[in-house]
Amino acid sequence: MKVVVLGASANRSKFGNKAVRSYQELGATVYPVNPNETEIEGLTVYPSLSEVPDKDINRLLVYLPPSVGITLLGEIQVLNPEEVWFNPGSESAELLEQTEEMGMNVITACSIVAVGHSPSQFPEE
Repeated sequence: MKVVVLGASANRSKFGNKAVRSYQELGATVYPVNPNETEIEGLTVYPSLSEVPDKDINRLLVYLPPSVGITLLGEIQVLNPEEVWFNPGSESAELLEQTEEMGMNVITACSIVAVGHSPSQFPEE
């Protein structure tokens, strides 16, 4: 599985970091995206979606406020992942309406729980 974590974080208490660790534990290829980081959990961080080197993405996980996520919908559409996961707090009615109009395969749920993990199993140390 190839996964992009949009809004990945080096802060281990943030869900954008717990998602990176969760999918690493599954053995997925993880591409963290954050313009303010260079490395997260030993992985190279990409400053934007357009710089993710793999264009065959299974899941794109969103860990951004809706006001930021909505500005990236065009870039998400260009990357064309099989699934776009809007995690709790990253979705809004307007954003979901736009993704529907764009024909994206959207899931609104916790992408960590969806793979059988609990965010609490990833320590914040």
